[in-house]
Amino acid sequence: MDIETFREYCLSFPGTTEGIKWEHLCFMIEDKIFVIIAIDEGNSFSTKCTPEEFEELAARDGIRQASHMAKKQWVQIDNLEVLNDTELKKRVATSRSLVLSKLPKKVQEKYK
Repeated sequence: MDIETFREYCLSFPGTTEGIKWEHLCFMIEDKIFVIIAIDEGNSFSTKCTPEEFEELAARDGIRQASHMAKKQWVQIDNLEVLNDTELKKRVATSRSLVLSKLPKKVQEKYK
């Protein structure tokens, strides 16, 4: 998947905004990041995951614990080619869902 298609997919979720933080492109829900991508560094990106997913994902080539993020809750993926399009979309959707689930119930209802 190319960066423009990836960007469009991330923005297709209701309430998603984009912005730049720490010189990286971020996709957010209610100002909470669910994807952060280093477009100037080969499109490596990080997503939130469950502790169960973390072990499985981190065992794969091109995926590791995201530096500066909560241990075993965020993975960094080397580039957009590490995962096929289906896996990539699932990763983004799961990350968004996990971030949304931590927001107040009233806020969650706006995006369901």
